[in-house]
Amino acid sequence: MSISNTLYTWFFGKYIGKDEIGNKYYANSLNFSEKSTKRWVIFKGEVEASNIPPHWHAWLHKSIDKPPLNYKHKYSWQKEHKPNMTGTKEAYYPSSHPLSKNYNPDEIKADYESWSP
Repeated sequence: MSISNTLYTWFFGKYIGKDEIGNKYYANSLNFSEKSTKRWVIFKGEVEASNIPPHWHAWLHKSIDKPPLNYKHKYSWQKEHKPNMTGTKEAYYPSSHPLSKNYNPDEIKADYESWSP
């Protein structure tokens, strides 16, 4: 975080809440329905946009007015937020990719069959 962000947060930031990852959310006004209200996040650890859960993302981008302070999943099919794993050891690869944990070149089949008249 830059010195200007630190100073702005210190002078004008009003602490709103914290997500399950540890990111802290701020606004410069507690009247969230105002269009001029600024909202921002102070990341815990690496500054990576995919570390923001969807419900806090909606609040930051003013899709919802009330901050999701006590958010709980509404449906059984919803899963916990997971940041983008591209470039890490936990990255997803399809089973046909050589870096996949389940890769077996003998099981790879062609996506099509050749046609002969």
